[in-house]
Amino acid sequence: MASETNKPLRVLFLCTHNAARSQISEALLSRRGGDRFVVASAGADPASEVHPYAIEALLRAGINWSGRRPKGLDAVLGERWDLVITVCDRAREVCPRFPGRPITAHWGIPDPAETRGDDTTRREAFWTTLVYLSRRIDLLVALPHEKLERMSLEHGVRAIGDEVRNDKE
Repeated sequence: MASETNKPLRVLFLCTHNAARSQISEALLSRRGGDRFVVASAGADPASEVHPYAIEALLRAGINWSGRRPKGLDAVLGERWDLVITVCDRAREVCPRFPGRPITAHWGIPDPAETRGDDTTRREAFWTTLVYLSRRIDLLVALPHEKLERMSLEHGVRAIGDEVRNDKE
């Protein structure tokens, strides 16, 4: 990422079903990151719809996320990402290699859809998930653009070394 162009950081959130945690993460960073980020989410085994309680929690936070659909990995695999963040352990295990070898991070959060109990308990689990992810998103957004660029450049330089080493083997 060249600092003179201030290109946005391309961030991808991955989860197994792309129905709750990754959708919430995408919505929060899209809202709070402004034009500093290009954001998407996907799942290894996408659900048929975004979980209604995820949409409800986002609406409670002032973000209308209705009409969104879960996406599979095939929808994002050919794109270059600067940062790939897995938000569930299963997605971390099956995370494919992306072009350009993006920086990867794992923000494991329990799946709120697996919460048992009445509707109030289940809705609260989604809200708690949103709060946890919100804190992490706020920390990411607070990083200076120059620091994000430096991290991306550092990772790119390391990747060149890895490629040269792999070519010799």
